[in-house]
Amino acid sequence: MSSSRIVVTGRIPDAGMELLRGAGDVWAWDRDEPIPTSVRDEQLATAEGVLTLITERVDDAFLDAAPNVRIVANVAVGYNNIDVAACAGRGVVVTNTPGVLTAATADVAIALMLMTTRRLVEGDRLVRSGAPWEWGMFMMLGSAIEGRRLGVIGMGSIGTAIAERAIAFGMEVVYHNRRPVDPALERRLGAQLVTLDELLATSHVVSLSCPYTPETHHLIDAAALDRMPTTSFLVNTARGPIVDEAALVEALRSGSIAGAGLDVYEDEPEVHPGLRELDNVVLLPHLGSATVEARDAMATLAARNFVEVLAGNPPLTPVTGSPTTPT
Repeated sequence: MSSSRIVVTGRIPDAGMELLRGAGDVWAWDRDEPIPTSVRDEQLATAEGVLTLITERVDDAFLDAAPNVRIVANVAVGYNNIDVAACAGRGVVVTNTPGVLTAATADVAIALMLMTTRRLVEGDRLVRSGAPWEWGMFMMLGSAIEGRRLGVIGMGSIGTAIAERAIAFGMEVVYHNRRPVDPALERRLGAQLVTLDELLATSHVVSLSCPYTPETHHLIDAAALDRMPTTSFLVNTARGPIVDEAALVEALRSGSIAGAGLDVYEDEPEVHPGLRELDNVVLLPHLGSATVEARDAMATLAARNFVEVLAGNPPLTPVTGSPTTPT
């Protein structure tokens, strides 16, 4: 195992790097900007394992440059940057990092909910601008969330954690999912499974935590936004392309919905220019898992998957559709 060559295509915390160095010979790109393709392909030529960030597209061209690779470990829960079928066709194991960033991402979803409904970022901009202001009964009125309905689209671990936090704020929870969650969890949360149409039409806040798939591409489009009440808010901490950003800009401009809070973008890191012009949207630079604890845990889990696979064992967190052992 000590002779295995591992390529890391972006900077990761030391906790993960230490584990990787114990599993083989590690080469790592040590800059924040994307690795040049020519540099990457030169290193991939002799790699047996590759650790990737979500900014790296793993497709046939990538795999052609890495003929000996046995595992691709993605440092993220989502893996829409990886062509899993192409990897499976070559016997390459694909892993991700579920679970370890659940709390951090749910916290950001709640933060976006509060920032949008209470206009907190607008207030911060006002004070920083130096413009004169004084307290008044009608100044920058927002919207309460207590007693209101949260609609969660995608009731996995992160969606559940968002629902748990929302309940602490006195919200009612409904959800839309591919299948009902465990009845015991439904009872504990007081959550109800509803159709997507009902969720959109009756929720004060719609929070996205579903995976990005061909079926969820532009799930929130112009028609979906039209079904939401004019007093409602959209929060996205999942993946950008789930939302049609052009349609969202129009809905925010026209007042079709009251506001939005986004941590992810359709063409990340590019952001639709219309979004930056609007006061009723909060824009974060993909901070969902951005805590020291979560990022350390993500890097460590990705590295542990490496250790297991390169030792000839099944991975700890294989992606659905991926082999459980390399071929």
